[in-house]
Amino acid sequence: MPSLAPRIDTVPPSGIRRVFEQAALLQQSGADVTMLVVGEPDVPVAAHIGDAAKRAWTEDRTDYTPNGGILPLRQAIQQKLLRENRIEVDLEQIWMTIGATQALFQAMTLVLSPGDELLVPDPGYTTFTMNAHILGATPVPYRLEPQHGFEPDLDALEASITERTRAIVVNSPSNPLGSVFGEETLRSILALAKRHDLWVVSDEVYEYFTYDTRHVSLAALDEDDRVFTAFSLSKTYAMTGVRVGYLVTPKGLGATMRTTQEAMISCVAEPDQYAALAAIVGDHSAVRDAREHYRANLQVATEVLDAAGIRYNDPKGAFYLWIDMSHAADGDVAEWALGFLQREKVAVAPGSAFGRTGEGWIRVCLAATPDDLRHGLGALPAPHAEHAQPWDNRSTVRPT
Repeated sequence: MPSLAPRIDTVPPSGIRRVFEQAALLQQSGADVTMLVVGEPDVPVAAHIGDAAKRAWTEDRTDYTPNGGILPLRQAIQQKLLRENRIEVDLEQIWMTIGATQALFQAMTLVLSPGDELLVPDPGYTTFTMNAHILGATPVPYRLEPQHGFEPDLDALEASITERTRAIVVNSPSNPLGSVFGEETLRSILALAKRHDLWVVSDEVYEYFTYDTRHVSLAALDEDDRVFTAFSLSKTYAMTGVRVGYLVTPKGLGATMRTTQEAMISCVAEPDQYAALAAIVGDHSAVRDAREHYRANLQVATEVLDAAGIRYNDPKGAFYLWIDMSHAADGDVAEWALGFLQREKVAVAPGSAFGRTGEGWIRVCLAATPDDLRHGLGALPAPHAEHAQPWDNRSTVRPT
């Protein structure tokens, strides 16, 4: 058997899936498992979205579409970007993708060559690092730590740039942290990128889920055409399995995108695009209801953690809670999470799955029932008195 490309062996497996698959095996054996491990909305897709997909199938709308997507959908996204993200683009900058996952990979494919370096948030979404390895590039983590409010230390970030650095990934609202970068921070990142002539890949999948703060799109601040932005319909409209997202590119890449899109996927499935169109132009009350559902669940979760004296980051966006389990994890939170699953039948994501800085932390998905959150978080071990430190969970500032 011929050997695979050597770089494939460098791609790290998902630490989230490791817990999820063990939890699934327990469920298959009859165990009642509380699933707080994966980022899956627990609300149904709105009826008008499903109806649009059914109608497309019934009307045999099952043909190839233009590489970038059907015209009405791209036009609807163009209007949405201007109205909600304050980004003014032409249609040739909008490209429908198979989820934001492909959008992120597509952007990285365009800007990275083997041997290049990519700055990625740590903790950060796992596929940032996986994509870099697949492309033969080197992911270089930049730390997001509680003493900086889980925003980047810009001096440290700039110090990590070398002659091989080609791009920086920014994720706000953050998975797994729930942090939302302020406009000043985003402008500083853009200024840094300009000084070093870097591309910026912005993951804005959770744009609709922010709490008492405003989501700011990096491309709205971009004056140099250096930002690629990945958006998704999966979390917003509870249609993760439909796999529709879109990539917004800098200007002038239409011909390049047509070529790479044709080589990678040709086009997104036509019925899925009509579902996406219905989602974007239709009634958004389900999205608002979902946001309030997650906000209410956050209140439930933090009450449980506060009562136990367990520290966490107070999220400003997404639907995750980043919880400090360093008092229990004994330096290996991945193994602790597997043991916790076996003992308590509660599945949580180990923070180390998102980077080295996540060691000692866990990520919990708030897209769950209040009862599951009370049960799952109530099973977490509280810190002993000798480990307890005063920390205002609402400040995101941990004592040094």
